[in-house]
Amino acid sequence: MKLIVLKRQTLISLLLLIYFTSFSFCLATPVQPQDSAEQLTYCDRANGYSLTYPSDMTVDDSLSAIRTVISNSQLQIEIYYDNFSGTASNTDSYISYSNAFMKNTKDHELLDEKKFTVHNLSVHLLKWKRAKLARVDEDKNYYASAEIVKNNNEVYTLFFKSTQPITNEQAIIESFRLIPKEGTGQLGRLVHPSINALNAETQAVYDQFFSDSAPQRWGIFEKTSPKSFAYLNSLEKKLGYKFDVVTRYQSLTGRYFPGEDLKNAYANNRLVQLTMQTFLWGASAEQNQSIMYDILNGQYDAYLNDYAKQLKAFGHPVLFRLNNEMNGDWCWYSAYYTSKDTDIYKDVWRYIYRIFQDNGVDNVLWVWNPHSPSDPTFQWNHYLMYYPGDEYVDIIGLTGYNNGTYYPGEKWRSFDEIYRKTYDEYCHNFQKPFMITEFGSSSIGGDKPAWIHDMFTVLPEYNHIKLFVWWNATDYDVNGHPARIYLLDENDATIAAFQQGFPPHS
Repeated sequence: MKLIVLKRQTLISLLLLIYFTSFSFCLATPVQPQDSAEQLTYCDRANGYSLTYPSDMTVDDSLSAIRTVISNSQLQIEIYYDNFSGTASNTDSYISYSNAFMKNTKDHELLDEKKFTVHNLSVHLLKWKRAKLARVDEDKNYYASAEIVKNNNEVYTLFFKSTQPITNEQAIIESFRLIPKEGTGQLGRLVHPSINALNAETQAVYDQFFSDSAPQRWGIFEKTSPKSFAYLNSLEKKLGYKFDVVTRYQSLTGRYFPGEDLKNAYANNRLVQLTMQTFLWGASAEQNQSIMYDILNGQYDAYLNDYAKQLKAFGHPVLFRLNNEMNGDWCWYSAYYTSKDTDIYKDVWRYIYRIFQDNGVDNVLWVWNPHSPSDPTFQWNHYLMYYPGDEYVDIIGLTGYNNGTYYPGEKWRSFDEIYRKTYDEYCHNFQKPFMITEFGSSSIGGDKPAWIHDMFTVLPEYNHIKLFVWWNATDYDVNGHPARIYLLDENDATIAAFQQGFPPHS
């Protein structure tokens, strides 16, 4: 009996020794590989991997639930883990879809592509470059991406970007090891205030609409306003409610500032959600797939400076929503088109922000607005990867629709099903006021008046959302048939549901 106890104790001691030896390896003192450059080892137990990296680089794993970044002034390595279990995706479709930007051979030059095996794991390596961007300091325009396949559902991505040709990716890939998973990744909270200086009128609107004590208000997208308020006034009369905010969309086509529309909205006591989307309406795919690079090469400097000057001259408050739904591949400013490099989106945002600042624009509230859910649902396309930083954002926008059931694969979703998880996650991630920048419910596939009633019932639980903007329009299919009918006044029943739900207008 004593002998058996001794063996158990010895076994336990041995297992503990193995565990702590492995753990200490992951915390690792520097190791000296054959190339004599000092290396450190990083372990991500939550995602189940380790690798070595040059000791002059620093690790940022504050968002390791999505990615870890290892960087110095010349090189940045982003590490992602994706698990497609229970989804329609797999590792093959992930690799193919993620690298589809290479179809744009005008902006991206292939340097190398190969497949090989490391420690019994299949690796797909792609290397490419693009031209340096004139408006980005120390632009990292050399890339390498290694998808390390664990199985058909699990894949790790090592994404390299550098100011000069990358030569050490092979050694870092070969250092990659799978380790037992334990715990969960970090998702640090973003709490810095905006640095956006506001004039007195804009600060007053911010306090009125978005302070903690502000009531919930409503806005609308109605395609004839703010150019004209004739239809909107008649709609409001039917509903018994006046909308505080109207939405106006603008691409870069035509390159003009909608000054008359803004003045008309101000004369009618409305705040405009001015949505600038950096693409050319009606232009070719070849033109639009390059437009983010074109902006950062200074091709739109004159337009953006003139735009900023005219915004400043207008002087009154504007909700400025730049490049919304960027985590959707239907947007030309998505990283899907720019080397899957979300920093390009952030560089454009900050660049336009600086142009506004340089021109003294102090009457805009910056609204950052991803879509829920991300599409594709890959970690490199996670909405937080597009966040330009707390100091550049005043308001967090949410967008999600009950699309109905017209198209295969879509399903009827309640307001809570669309927004509850996203809202709770955003409350953890941000200390900013929220608004729903656009949303609606179709009438195809369910009871729309009941949906509206249920929405109003749960809205008090979403107290950080201060403004709700209904998208009052219809989406049509390719044959011109109504596919998603989002109209507030679709029929007497929907009108009655809104009449009963709208709060008294203050």
